[in-house]
Amino acid sequence: MQQRSIFRIGVPIAVAALALSACGSREPVTTGTAGTATKTVKIGVIAPLSGGLSALGLGIKNSVDLAIKQANESNAVPGWKFELSAQDDEAKPEVGKNAATKLASDDAVIGVVGTLNSSVAQSTQPVLAAANIAQVSPANTNPSLTKGADAAAPKRSYANYFRTCTTDAVQGPFAAQYLLGQGIKKVATIHDKKTYGQGLVDAFTAEFKKGGGEVSAAETIGENDKDFSSVISKIKPSAPGAVYYGGEYPQAGPMSQQMKSQGLTVPLMGGDGIFDPKYLELAGATANGDLATSVGAPTESTEAGKKFLDQYKAAGYAEPAAAYGGYSYDAAKAIIEAAKTALKDAMDVKSARAGELTALGKVAFDGVTGKVAFDEFGDTTSKVLTVYKIDGAKWMASKTDTFK
Repeated sequence: MQQRSIFRIGVPIAVAALALSACGSREPVTTGTAGTATKTVKIGVIAPLSGGLSALGLGIKNSVDLAIKQANESNAVPGWKFELSAQDDEAKPEVGKNAATKLASDDAVIGVVGTLNSSVAQSTQPVLAAANIAQVSPANTNPSLTKGADAAAPKRSYANYFRTCTTDAVQGPFAAQYLLGQGIKKVATIHDKKTYGQGLVDAFTAEFKKGGGEVSAAETIGENDKDFSSVISKIKPSAPGAVYYGGEYPQAGPMSQQMKSQGLTVPLMGGDGIFDPKYLELAGATANGDLATSVGAPTESTEAGKKFLDQYKAAGYAEPAAAYGGYSYDAAKAIIEAAKTALKDAMDVKSARAGELTALGKVAFDGVTGKVAFDEFGDTTSKVLTVYKIDGAKWMASKTDTFK
């Protein structure tokens, strides 16, 4: 997911007034009156704020904004005020790289929350790493981002990269175990050939076959396809008990609708990339019974989650927090928690970045999504997931468990 309980952003919060300085000065930006001056530190966001995946991206942005507002209200880091610097990546790797370059050129940036898409993260990682800027993703699920391309010999490629969501190495197998437990022994798979979708299907397939299941057909589509009649006609004769899709809701919703209209009346199941209200709109009335996995327990099922949702609503954002709201809030909180140590005696943000990375690797607190902490690869230590099922045109939690 990367490409995925449910909300999005408003306006950046405490925007500090720029103090006039001499030409070419590298002094930190400060605000306030004599004796009460504060320095500015920024948290960036890189996410799709426009286009088909903006429902998820705006939820990420809003949730980071909320964490920043609360940090400033509580004076979380004395002498420092946080600002939001949100950049639209349009869910495109090259645009994401440009966004990362822009943030990396800003000496006031201490960390970045993002990206949504694993394919975009592959472009932002080296740029932010070169500037020693922390990146914490609430949604990237491809395992290679933290452990490298060789799963048999995991090696951390970027010491600045962390994530608050669990990975496809967990999510795909969790979905496979669920279907097998429901007595579904034969499935067809489809993915969009993107990093997230292919990785999810690969992990699902390995576990499904390991559990005695059969993959009766394996097909791919283009990420911008709208007519799926051809691929549906290919998989329908194999009589699968379900279709497992690796990709996101803009394609998954119409695919589900077209499956049912062509007589393939079996559940479509996907990952967190389809777990969004927009899927319900796109898939229509025939989507009842469709399934999705998402990281963590349902936000509204925990006291911390309910509190977050109430605070989000009270903040007045126009869009919902969506699938990654809680994970984005926790990602921003992790950056802020680490900044308490990194900025304590720092003269400027740039010199504090190395300390930020060290402190970030050691954070441990109870967040909206559960315990927030990272392992030696920068992955979350939490492996709680939920399977959601559409019932009565709503996503309803079907099973929440810790993957083993």
